[in-house]
Amino acid sequence: MPTPHIGAEKGDFAKVVLMPGDPLRAKFVADNFLHDVKEVTHVRGILGYTGYTKNGKRISVMASGMGMPSIGIYSHELYTHYGVEAIIRIGTAGSYQKEIKVKDIVIAQGSCTDSNWMSQFELNGGTYSAIADYDMLEKSVNLAKEAGLHVHVGNVIASDVFYDCDPNSWKKWANLGVLAVEMESYALYVTAATLKKKALTILTMSDSFLDPVILTAEERQKGLVDMIGLAVATAENFAD
Repeated sequence: MPTPHIGAEKGDFAKVVLMPGDPLRAKFVADNFLHDVKEVTHVRGILGYTGYTKNGKRISVMASGMGMPSIGIYSHELYTHYGVEAIIRIGTAGSYQKEIKVKDIVIAQGSCTDSNWMSQFELNGGTYSAIADYDMLEKSVNLAKEAGLHVHVGNVIASDVFYDCDPNSWKKWANLGVLAVEMESYALYVTAATLKKKALTILTMSDSFLDPVILTAEERQKGLVDMIGLAVATAENFAD
């Protein structure tokens, strides 16, 4: 039955769900990468669809909204109420490293954060390292190599802040080798770990903190299509 935030019924979602932040991007994925698609939820304008890939694998796509509280709610409900076993976040990020260019793809092996998300677990001062599911990570990296995609694998930071009052705060993370910044992966990885589920984050670089570049709409779309294609190919290996 529906949850407070998702209007789907039991069985409406596949075992694997792709999660972009933007509801319209979820629709784009459904329209361009799936067939025999069914809309399964639209509560609060958060669109969700289930369909089949060109190889006949059943997968779903649903928006997460922006930020860790939002993806935390949706991923928790998908995992606990709808039998979802794996979620792949697909999104955009800002590069922190000079070798990672706009339109490159980053696969988030781990996720740091400046959020207090982990305070709910009362770890007595400890710091939890949020990491991707290794099987999904390995499969995605291998598929990217086979496809000749320009990808980077490593640590990202999921930040609570978009407009930072300190314009240089990002450099501390960059000096630690963090590849890029986005806003959701940490909460997704922690939720998956808590519930013994799988999660992965694949990101397209939409901008860079070192080399300001403005993409045209066509350039942005091409970068997203490569990332989405990689996510779909990864999802097929864990789908029915």
